[in-house]
Amino acid sequence: MKITFAEKKIQTSDALREYAAKKIGKLEKFFKEEPEASVTFSVLRGRHIAEVTLRAGGMIYRFSEETGDMYASIDSAVASIERQIRKNKTRLEKRLREGSLQDVMAEPAVVAGDEDEDDNYEIVRRKRFSLKPMTCEEAILQMKLLDHEFFAFRDQDNDGNFAVVYKRKNGGYGLIEDK
Repeated sequence: MKITFAEKKIQTSDALREYAAKKIGKLEKFFKEEPEASVTFSVLRGRHIAEVTLRAGGMIYRFSEETGDMYASIDSAVASIERQIRKNKTRLEKRLREGSLQDVMAEPAVVAGDEDEDDNYEIVRRKRFSLKPMTCEEAILQMKLLDHEFFAFRDQDNDGNFAVVYKRKNGGYGLIEDK
């Protein structure tokens, strides 16, 4: 498994990296293809944060855990990702056999500005990604795995037209479709 480590406001030891690699390596048994993982270690106000992102079989699993000890954060994040994988195992196996899931998904652009005073809006983040065809069910699954509020995709059931699924405040999901 290919693992990439990143550090924010912290210097990590080789022992910590080896520990994380060993724990994350155990997740490889769930996939036919070799997964890629990235681990970000950071410290914020004395709390140790381990964010683990795993890309495998066209799916992205991400979990961030914050505890008083970096080793405990790694353990908890890996356990949470394993729960996500097990929870969706049968649906994922079906989708992996079909080979129709999106390879990489990033967050859409976030727009921020002072809406009350004038029409000057500032784009504070921009990401580009390719949209691959998938069903609404697959898009909702991917949105839940990424823990996002919405997910943009090409609707396989609607001739590949642009669509967005989103979580509704009163429960359930909504779908915005291109004509």
